[in-house]
Amino acid sequence: MSQSTGKQHSLSEKISQLGPTWLAGAIAAGPASMASLLSGGANFGYALLWVVVISAIFGALAQYLATKLALETNEGLIKTVERRLGTKWAWLLVADVVLVAGFAQLVIMKTVASVSGLLMPFGAESWGVIWAVFLTVGLAGGGYRIAEIGAKVVVTGVVLAFIASLFVVPIDSGAAVSGLFPTVPIGGAIAAAGIVGGAVHVTIITMQTYTVKARGWTQSDADIARFDISVSMLVAFGVFSIATFLVAAGALFGNIDTQGLQAIGAAQALEPIAGSFAQRVFLIGLLGAAVSTLGGNTLVPVYVIADKLTWETNVEDTRYRVLLAGTALVSGAGVFIPGAFLGQLVLVLAVGTVGTPFALALVLVLLNDSQTTGDPPSVAINIGGIAVFSVASILAGNFVISQITSGLTLLSGSVLLFAAVILFATILLIGSHLRAQLGDASTTAISE
Repeated sequence: MSQSTGKQHSLSEKISQLGPTWLAGAIAAGPASMASLLSGGANFGYALLWVVVISAIFGALAQYLATKLALETNEGLIKTVERRLGTKWAWLLVADVVLVAGFAQLVIMKTVASVSGLLMPFGAESWGVIWAVFLTVGLAGGGYRIAEIGAKVVVTGVVLAFIASLFVVPIDSGAAVSGLFPTVPIGGAIAAAGIVGGAVHVTIITMQTYTVKARGWTQSDADIARFDISVSMLVAFGVFSIATFLVAAGALFGNIDTQGLQAIGAAQALEPIAGSFAQRVFLIGLLGAAVSTLGGNTLVPVYVIADKLTWETNVEDTRYRVLLAGTALVSGAGVFIPGAFLGQLVLVLAVGTVGTPFALALVLVLLNDSQTTGDPPSVAINIGGIAVFSVASILAGNFVISQITSGLTLLSGSVLLFAAVILFATILLIGSHLRAQLGDASTTAISE
């Protein structure tokens, strides 16, 4: 994004144009992120505070890289990958997104159904069917947007409750400062991967390119895009993450049995501000976060598949509508997944972290490809992108190792296979890019 050629917009214009990254931030601040932050603070105190801080910074940088690519190409990531790297790479990215988003869809639906069962009559299984039908009808007819807006209002209220609790819950400043020094405590690999996965995730990186394209932004809107990213991910998501984590570390660590932390226990984090209403307030907020994320997450796999197959990405295309309805209905099966949903939400983001380095590598390679963009990132931005890629890769590796050491199961075996494919593809992609770059450099040197 060339800062010298872009038009400079007024502050009011920038505020009125907030959108793509605000949507990404809303998805990032979903139930899985909330669960990861609460679990991390409750189980490990302030030890993972450094992870929380860098997650907001890295999340903003990842969205900036995706936005820059979209501004340069005026197309979604799938199209850019196919045009420059080929169909096989595009399909691999589609598979990455679909697997990660599909797993998330099942667990988010389980969360919505389970919390609905705790708050209202009927069991979780019945609510799973009700929500699946509602989601299908709502997305096909556009009415789901109303539920999403209402849910976001509820989530905003709960986030404000966590921020307010920050002024009531006693925070150990010394321990908090020590938590800014990078270290992953024993057993903290999943929590760390989950926290980073909330902000740096293959689905929101991929979808950012489409939302920027849909907004119609060009390189002349670069300053609006930077403002959108700063306000949405760096500030709003950052405040949400740090406040939620500190409240959990201050109110829950050492005070509850964190073995298999469940929603009822996590709700104690709001007792200093909500008193006897803490459990209901927390559950309503968790439901709102899940509902607000459910619709957007349903669209992600459908959108990338439709784009790859050159379908129209709206319900006017019958093929798109059928795929969308089928995805929504199948997600109802998530309610039958055994186990506590709060821990599974953390696992969702940890699994997403495994698929994210590949998407980051694709974006970085394409941004530095002279035939894709005419304005490559600065050295500083490239270094930052490599840092995001490296940390995401290390945390993903730690998570995979933790799954192996805990004993191979169907889930851990599937994660291991997924990780092996993604690792091989990422190494091949980076190797091919470096070989091409060195070849170009040699050709230039010879010609000179």
